[in-house]
Parts: sequence; C-alpha cells; structure tokens
Amino acid sequence: MLLYQFHELWRAGMAPFTYWAEAGSKMFSAPGSWLAGMPEAQRVAAGCELMYRIGKEYEKPEFDLHNVEIDGQQYPVVQREVMRTPFCRLLRFKRYSDDADNIAGLKDDPTVLVVAPLSGHHSTLLRDTVRTLLQDHKVYITDWIDARMVPESEGAFTLDDYVLTLQKFMREIGTDSLHVISVCQSTVPVMAAVSLMAAAGESTPQSLVMMGGPIDTRESPTAVNNLAVQKPLSWFKENVIHSVPSNYPGRGRSVYPGFLQHAGFMAMNPERHFQSHWDFYQDLLKGDLDDAASHRRFYDEYNAVLDMPSEYYLDTIRIVFQEHLLPRGLWDVAGARVTPSAIVDTAMLTIEGELDDISGQGQTRAAHALCSGIAEENHAHMTVMGAGHYGIFSGRRWRTEVYPAVRDFIAAHSAAPAVASKRPRKAA
Repeated sequence: MLLYQFHELWRAGMAPFTYWAEAGSKMFSAPGSWLAGMPEAQRVAAGCELMYRIGKEYEKPEFDLHNVEIDGQQYPVVQREVMRTPFCRLLRFKRYSDDADNIAGLKDDPTVLVVAPLSGHHSTLLRDTVRTLLQDHKVYITDWIDARMVPESEGAFTLDDYVLTLQKFMREIGTDSLHVISVCQSTVPVMAAVSLMAAAGESTPQSLVMMGGPIDTRESPTAVNNLAVQKPLSWFKENVIHSVPSNYPGRGRSVYPGFLQHAGFMAMNPERHFQSHWDFYQDLLKGDLDDAASHRRFYDEYNAVLDMPSEYYLDTIRIVFQEHLLPRGLWDVAGARVTPSAIVDTAMLTIEGELDDISGQGQTRAAHALCSGIAEENHAHMTVMGAGHYGIFSGRRWRTEVYPAVRDFIAAHSAAPAVASKRPRKAA
C-alpha cells in the first residue's frame, strides 16, 4: 500500500499554502504593518493562522524544563541523556544548587523513573508530570524515538524488546532506591519487567505507581478496547501497517504511522476538536491572546505524533487487547513466563480516572489481584473523581489531588522517607 507515500506527497503539496498562510497571519496582524490597518485585517489574520495551524507539520516539542521551584526557591534543571538504545533514550532531569545543604537535600530525595507510553504521542506529553515530580524527586523518563527515524538495519522492535529495555534502564539507575511510575500503555510492560526481575531473584523497585493502564481490558471495556477486539489481527496488518517512505532514515521500516494514529485521536471526539478550533478563531478576533496561546500550546503537543514499530504495535493488540495474556497468566517474554505474584518487595499504587474513556475503571486496579505476593498493607488504589484519562497525570487535578497522594505513597515506601514533610532548604 502506498498510503504513507501519498500522505507525504500531499504534505509536500500543502507546504507552500501553509507558508503563505503563516506569512499572511503575520502581515495582517503585525504592529507597524500597513496591511494590519486595512478593513477586516484582523479577520484575515485569524483565518490565515487557523489555516496555517491546520495544515502545518508538527514536530516533536521540547520538554523545556529549565528550573523548578522548591520551597519557594528556584533551582536550575538540566536535561541529560543517561542511556540510549536504537528505539529509546533514558533521560534525567538533574536539579542543581551551589549550596551544600541544598545539595544534600536534593540527593536525599527518592528516585523516580517515569515510563512514558509508546502509543502515538511523544513523551513530552508528560511534561507536567515531570515538572511536578521534580519538586520532591530525582526524575528519569523514557523518551521513545520515532520509528521512522530508526534505520531498518537496527532490526525489529517488539513488546518483548520494550520489556527488556525497561529492565536495562532500571538496572542502570539501580532498583534499590527506585520508584517507577507507569502511565497508560506502559503499565503492562512495566509489570512484566518487574515480575520477571522478581522471579529471577533480582531486586525490584521500592514501589510501582500505575496510572490509567490496560492491565485487564476485560474490565469496563472502552471504545478503544472494543475496536481492538472487533477486528482480527489480520485486519490491522492489512489496514494500518505501512512502510516508511524514502525521505526518512527509517525508509522501508514497517510501522503504524503517526498520521493514522492522529486521525484516530481526532475521530474519537470530532465535535470537540472542531469547536476548539472555532473558539481559537473567535479568540483571535476578540484579541483574547491568553486563550489563543493556550490553544496553541495544547495542539502543538497533541498534533505531534510518532510512528510505532509494527511488530510492537501488533504484539500489543494481540497480547494486551485480544488475548489478555497478562491477566490470564499466559504471557511469555523472551521465553520466561510473566508471573506478577512473584513480586513481593514492591509496594503498589494504582490510579484511575472516573471518566477515563481510554482505560475504563477496573482495568488498572486489576493489577492488585495479579500481584498477590505483595503484603496487603502495601496495596493502595485511588479513583480520581471527575477526571478523564489525561487528567490523572496532567493539569489541575494531577497537581492538587493526584500528586500529593503519589508523593506521600513514594515517601512511605522509601528507604529513607522524607518527602511527605518537606525539608527546609536554603535559598538557591
């Protein structure tokens, strides 16, 4: 199928129009431009910007995390690449201070690995998650690489490879003082990785925080779950898997293209997205620059998508959504059976959103029944009332309701709990 090639051809053909629209929006709105003084100039500028934003290509955003406020003081933050595989980077956001007491306080904070989902969007979608965690933790995150940028010579990437990658990262950081936060799709490979490490006698993270993930999609199935079940695996192979065109480093690689995923995201709530763009146009006409800027920030992130390796995507459809191998106790990774009951020394907190339309209620909570080896007092669950899927890890509810519970849970299960009541630090 040549759909990917046709998409690239269409995008190249649209490029001159998007450039023209961008220029038009500036010419009819820039202070000092004689065109800005013409009748209906503001309407023309608004229409041009809307056309530009609909037609432009959205690149991967930056994390843009350069400082964090702790106890009323600003601390500089530097993003570092700790480790890299062909399909993923392990990033650390390191906080700095020039005061010895402050440095000691930062070093005492628990270490957290945030495992971003490999499900279409870039890991920068968890920017708010990371920014908030940095107040009280040393933070690492998985940064998945767009499959179209990975040369075909690097080989395939399967769900097994995902699990093994997470194990490699956890060993690199050190599990003795590690807490792992998994979001959405990543909850499944995280559970597999930790289960296999426990079964092999390795040390495991001090706690697992699982947020809105498809541990058992037989519970409260959503429209996303139903689609995966209603179609046979052959349908997905024939209709959504395509080869990367020759203008990318990964040319020839078999992928689930980002533009198809984006179309699926938009199709889930077309009325909401149409209304959002119309409101953006109206905000530009009214001169409401704050709301217009908020729209730009959201869609700069939402519209930036990546290609997923076809092997990994099809594995996920089959293992997680169609055959439910994890909750049925039938999943083997690299020849070893995934046995969550082997996890003993790791505490577990599951978090679900009341209105989550991607991972229904009960799907994440099912992890507790699987992890029967964990002592009862080390199990905890939280349902966030009024929150959808994104609300449990980003936005106001995440910062005011979810994060305090996560912070206190991590502190309670740390080797040296000191987070729940913040330590005083000198001015940075």
